[in-house]
Amino acid sequence: MTLEVHDLTFAYGARPILRGAGFAPLKKGHLTALIGPNASGKSTLFRAIAGLLNAQGKVTLGETDLATLSPKARLSRVCFMPQFFAANAALTVFDVVMMAQKNLSGWRVTSSDTEAVARALHEAQIGHLAEAYISELSGGQAQMVSVAQALIRKSDVYLFDEPTSALDLNHQLRVLGQIRDAIATRKAIGVVALHDLNLAARFADHLILLRHGEVLAEGPPDDVLRMPEIAQTYGVDIHITTGPKEDLVVHAYSHA
Repeated sequence: MTLEVHDLTFAYGARPILRGAGFAPLKKGHLTALIGPNASGKSTLFRAIAGLLNAQGKVTLGETDLATLSPKARLSRVCFMPQFFAANAALTVFDVVMMAQKNLSGWRVTSSDTEAVARALHEAQIGHLAEAYISELSGGQAQMVSVAQALIRKSDVYLFDEPTSALDLNHQLRVLGQIRDAIATRKAIGVVALHDLNLAARFADHLILLRHGEVLAEGPPDDVLRMPEIAQTYGVDIHITTGPKEDLVVHAYSHA
């Protein structure tokens, strides 16, 4: 099964956001990083794939045209984790993740629901925060709760919109490692929007470069990061080296 996106177009009024965006089929078990500068259309592309926007174009999952599914059925197959986390301050972390679990199975809480929440919190490494109230959390901790909400879902496609934006370096590495491992273990299709090209190079199997709502380049990190489109898109000079673990290291320099 693959995720295919063809010619997605969307505008807010007269302002176009997606301009025929599409990319090669994304495979199960692989993590793709969606990269590009601010206002390139990454969040809008995710919302269009999830069916939250009335975009023109086609999104298929295997043989299924996702436009033929009901909104609820589509969101059961495509899990979208937005960039900004919001929850009732009167709820604990356990409550918030349980709500995500109960969206999948009626409202009567069973022992299997409790076990599923505990596993998700453990997978996100926030089990110690289970009884903390959302209002007590830092921005980074709240972001990790949102990751746990996504991981408790059993979806075919997971879309993570900048899951590391509020995290320190240690937690960025942990969260992306957890996401990559979860995608591989579940044999799901994962796409994560990232600003940090080094994190994209380290954790992603595939890169998609988006600018002004158009896909400019895609492919393995070692290929895409060496393309002239990268430097042109970000307006910097790019130099690639190899780190001590044979990982790619991206060095960016201002033209000034």
